[in-house]
Formats: sequence, C-alpha cells, structure tokens
Amino acid sequence: MPITKGLDKLVKYNNRSIKDLTTTPTAAGGGDTGALVHIKTLTASSSSTLSFVNGTDSVVLDDTYPIYKFEFINCHPSESSGGLTVAFRDGGSNFDATKTTTIFYTGHDEGDSATALSYVAGQDQAQATGAMRLTVGDDANDDNDGSLSGTMMLFNPSSTTFVKHFMSEVTFMGESSGNPSTNTAYMAGYCNVTAAIDGVQIGTDSGNIDSGKIKLYGIKDA
Repeated sequence: MPITKGLDKLVKYNNRSIKDLTTTPTAAGGGDTGALVHIKTLTASSSSTLSFVNGTDSVVLDDTYPIYKFEFINCHPSESSGGLTVAFRDGGSNFDATKTTTIFYTGHDEGDSATALSYVAGQDQAQATGAMRLTVGDDANDDNDGSLSGTMMLFNPSSTTFVKHFMSEVTFMGESSGNPSTNTAYMAGYCNVTAAIDGVQIGTDSGNIDSGKIKLYGIKDA
C-alpha cells in the first residue's frame, strides 16, 4: 500500500483533511490569512521622535487588526549613545502608559575576538512610564554606515480586558574600542493598563534619528 494512502486522515489543518484543502485558507471578508496591510510609513529627518497615533494622518491603531507590526529600516542615530526607544499612549496626550519589560542581547565583533549573550538587568522596567530602549547600552554606531533595523509586534492594543503585550527584535552595528560588531537586542513586555493603547512613539534617548524609515502594518485576523 502506498505510504501516502490514508495520510490525509492523519494530517489536518483547522480540522480539515489535506484532501479537502484545495485553496489557501483566507481571512473572513477575503484576503490571505495573516496578510500584512500597510498603514503608514514615517521617514526620519533629524527627528527626536516619530509618533503613530490612531486617527491622525491616516494612522489606524485600534480594533481593526488584532496585531500590529512596526518595521525599523536603517534608522541612523546622530550619536553613538542614541539607541531606539519606544513609549505607548493609552488615550491621554502623553506617551506614558505603564509597562513592565525584559531585554537581552547577542553580539559578535568583526575581529572574531568577542561574543556576548546577556540579560540586561539595568534596562528592564517594572511598572514604569518612561520610554523603553529597544537596543542595549551605548553600542549604537553613528558612523555613516551604521544603522538600526528590526521589528516590533504589538498585540491586541484595543483590549480593555487584558494587558497589551509587545515584543521587538532590533539588529544594530555596534562598536567597542574601535572594533565594529553585530548586535541584536530582544525585548518583550506588556502595558499594564485597562485603557486601549492608541499611540506608539519611537524615539532615541540621545540626539536624534538622522534618517531611516518606520513602517506600520496591520495583520489580518484568521
């Protein structure tokens, strides 16, 4: 008996056997399941902050999508200590929603002389309102070819029942004692507020973001 006979009875997708799947599953109302929908692109130009606020400048950040994705593309800091930061707004005029976070990073230099995998206790937050770093230490390289790129996911920001989870992965070119290195910082946390999150602000804790783009996408529900 061929080994594939009866396999469709064993392997299922959403409780449907393989033989029943003749087309790619689609989201309610059409479109591919989990498809990205571009909402807004902001371009930095010696910018201290870049803000996405629901209902402003065509920005959607509400219950339209259950997940929102931010893409950071070649964000260049004006100073070596200017790592990217994030802050959230929960309906007021300020980006000061309470949050708790954790962060760690990996690194490897061009000289193949140093590696790192470390939890960064000094940068995590516990029920804090200030901006949270998406990178670590003072490692961002402000040379002409240095930049920061990565993503951040924000889950169900419109919920008034659950905390609002977020997580990021940002890769950046660092430098220590003149030796360039590749570094990636991983940050996760949640906004512990009952109100919906309706705004996200990306900034830097030193200087400006000279250049680069930040793109906002909504991810369709399945």
